[in-house]
Amino acid sequence: MEITSVIIKPILTEKSTLLKDTQNQVTFLVHPKANKYQIKAAVEELFGVRVEQVNIVKKHPRLIKRFGRVAGRKPGEKKAYVTLAPGDKIEFFEGV
Repeated sequence: MEITSVIIKPILTEKSTLLKDTQNQVTFLVHPKANKYQIKAAVEELFGVRVEQVNIVKKHPRLIKRFGRVAGRKPGEKKAYVTLAPGDKIEFFEGV
C-alpha cells in the first residue's frame, strides 16, 4: 500500500484537539486495511516527525433505523491515535 493512500484525513474535533494539547496525540482517519506499521511509516515520512505509539480504533458499519424500519447503512471507519515524540508537533491550522 502506498504511503499517500494510508492516511485519508486528520480528524479535528474537540476531543482530538484536547488530546493534541495534553498528550501530544494526533488523530487520523486511515485506510481500513492499513496496519500500525504502515501508519507509523506514513506519518513519519509525510510530516517529518518521530512516532512513539499508534493506537487503532475500528468502528463497524451499522444500520440506520427510522420508525422501526431499516432506512440505510452508515459505513465503518478506522481511526488512528498517533502519539508523537516529545518536542515534535504537527500543525494543521496554527497560522490561520
